[in-house]
Amino acid sequence: MHFIKILVLTALLAFGLSAPANAQSLFSTSSAPADTTVTLPDPLTEEAANALISRLSDNEVRALLLDQLNAQTVEVDESAGLTEFFYHATTGAASQVGLSIKSLPIFFEKQPQAFATFYGKIGFDGLLKLLGYMIIMFGGAIIAELIFRRLIMKWQIQPPADFNNITLRETIVFLTQRLAREILAVVVFILVAMNIGMAIMPPFLGSVVGLIGPYLIAFPRLMLAIGRFLFAPNNHYFRLLNVDDRTAKAAVFHNFGIAFLIGFSFVLLQFNGFNGLPRGETRIGFWLNLAVHVYLAVIVWKYRGEMSAMMRGFDPDVTPAEDRMARAFPYFAICVSLGIWWITQIIVSYGNFALLDGAPHYKTMALLWFAPAMDTLIRGLVRHLTPGMTGEGPVAERAYRSAKRSYIRIGRVVVFGIVIMMIASFWGMSPNNIASAGVGPQLAAKLMEFLVIIAIGYLIYEMVSLYINRKLAAELTAAGYMPDEEAVGGDGGGAGGSRLSTVLPLILMVSQATIVIVFLLLGLGNIGVDTTPLLAGAGIAGLAIGFGAQKLVTDVVSGIFFLIDDAFRVGEYVEVEGTMGTVEKISIRSMQLRHHKGPVHTLPYGEIPKITNFSRDWVIMKLRFTVPFDTDPNKVKKIFKKIGQDMLVMDEFKDDFLQPFKSQGMLEIDDVGMVFRGKFMAKPGTQFTIRKEIFNRVNAAFAENGLEFARREVRVALPSMGDRELTNDDKTAIAAAATQAAQAQLAEGAAGQKDDR
Repeated sequence: MHFIKILVLTALLAFGLSAPANAQSLFSTSSAPADTTVTLPDPLTEEAANALISRLSDNEVRALLLDQLNAQTVEVDESAGLTEFFYHATTGAASQVGLSIKSLPIFFEKQPQAFATFYGKIGFDGLLKLLGYMIIMFGGAIIAELIFRRLIMKWQIQPPADFNNITLRETIVFLTQRLAREILAVVVFILVAMNIGMAIMPPFLGSVVGLIGPYLIAFPRLMLAIGRFLFAPNNHYFRLLNVDDRTAKAAVFHNFGIAFLIGFSFVLLQFNGFNGLPRGETRIGFWLNLAVHVYLAVIVWKYRGEMSAMMRGFDPDVTPAEDRMARAFPYFAICVSLGIWWITQIIVSYGNFALLDGAPHYKTMALLWFAPAMDTLIRGLVRHLTPGMTGEGPVAERAYRSAKRSYIRIGRVVVFGIVIMMIASFWGMSPNNIASAGVGPQLAAKLMEFLVIIAIGYLIYEMVSLYINRKLAAELTAAGYMPDEEAVGGDGGGAGGSRLSTVLPLILMVSQATIVIVFLLLGLGNIGVDTTPLLAGAGIAGLAIGFGAQKLVTDVVSGIFFLIDDAFRVGEYVEVEGTMGTVEKISIRSMQLRHHKGPVHTLPYGEIPKITNFSRDWVIMKLRFTVPFDTDPNKVKKIFKKIGQDMLVMDEFKDDFLQPFKSQGMLEIDDVGMVFRGKFMAKPGTQFTIRKEIFNRVNAAFAENGLEFARREVRVALPSMGDRELTNDDKTAIAAAATQAAQAQLAEGAAGQKDDR
């Protein structure tokens, strides 16, 4: 006994000294309750270990030694587990293929023996009785199913008379009703058949025939009903997937064929087990499983073009990424089929046949196959169910497309989460099982939790973006904001959006950044990453930016006050120290102005001394017209008034005028003629179109009334030259004087126009 205590002391010093300071050991004593807790000494020295062992009984010492040895064994097993997995995933799985090939002669020898064993149990008379039992059982089930169908006929929903105007809701209701009817009919068939079989058959025969009903009749019929639900082979108006009639019929047929092959595989394996032929002896399961996967791969390859078209769906709004995914789907499906088949060989290599009970490999393969189709279904549902945006125009159209993409991304995240959880449930990987497993599974559980947190954060990110984008589109369309150059006459000065529409992009930017940071920190913290240094580093970086980039702080603060003062909005035409343009985009530190000729100016807020806004509320435009001295002023005034009244009732201009075009009388008299001025008040952005129309109408009215515009002339008076002709020098001097006089008159005219603004 003293030797055991010495051994335990050595183990404590070997294992305990390297353990954390707060390590604890739980064990029972003969005189204490089972839940008594003994704490290892800290620090674990030789004297402390001796003192601990002296208080323990011999049984407790043995238990402590076994605990330490088991812990070491677990560590060794975990380190070797990865190597073992690689062996089974490569050499082990490949050896199963070779073993199955070598076992083919055994199959041809043993399988007839299994049939002979079954025949020996029941004999020829028993075989005839079995056939009679089956005729009675399935015949009665067929009669019961026909009666059931006749009873529910009055509750059937009839298809609409006009297939061209059928809605998605009508399609879903009709197909769902038909699918439910088929499922109920199969359930009635199986229940009646099983009850008749249990009533008339001996238990041994009932166990054999009981395989035929569920696997060879019920399961293929259910898959046939699902295929008809998805592909509607007899009526393309109800078809949910984008395939032609030939492909739809082939898909339904092969769906039934694959289900029958899988059902036959289960029946044969169970039959062999009942008759003394284990599944691993002849390796028949390998060949049946291989037949299913080869069948699937051949069908996918044959219809790869049709499957790509199916993945694109009915919606013409397909992104390049979605188009590439559609083209790659057939190859993805083949890889999934081959991958699941290889995973099955890995499991068989481990000898864990029980893991394949319930066909989790087939369920996983079907789900992975159907997951991309669910993406197509999501895009189709979004196309039909996405509500329209408030208002019309390019802004609403872009917002509608953006909303559609957001709904699609949200649907994809939800589908991804459902697929992961369902695959985990197929293979028995529940959260409780993972939590109670070893270190490796616990890390897997943490990784799953991290993915769930990130997925939730992404959903919130998309929903916030969706809400703000819809609100922004509604604000822009309600305010009449039109970003197109044609809408503002190509000269700028259009009405911008509302104040909220200017601030919403900044709110969206800040919200998205906040969501990303918060959920990323939550996810990292959940997997054990200490986020405190990250937060501290962010604070230090913020201080460094504050001290080292004072200009950036100035820009941000100035921008905040500009927004508070409502100095500009997106879409308004402004001038900043001679730089003019439409406010196209704003950020935290700068704004972008789009000049009406195309250039984009980026202006930091801190460098803006003042802003002149040409698009706020209303605009007044004054026009100058110069006529000869002999023109009747009253006639000009009447012409201006008539033009203003006529344009005020025109459909294309009546809503744009705030005050009609009218004459302001004679402004001045210059050396060319009399200058008349007219003005009008209009909504921002419409003044240039109205001005063009007024110029056209004034020109036409003057010509109709015999009026002309004054022409600027330069008259040169020459002194008396007698009989002498002008030399070239004289002509050059006269031309220079005339040019100087003309330039002076042009400068005076420009100054006058500037004073009229």
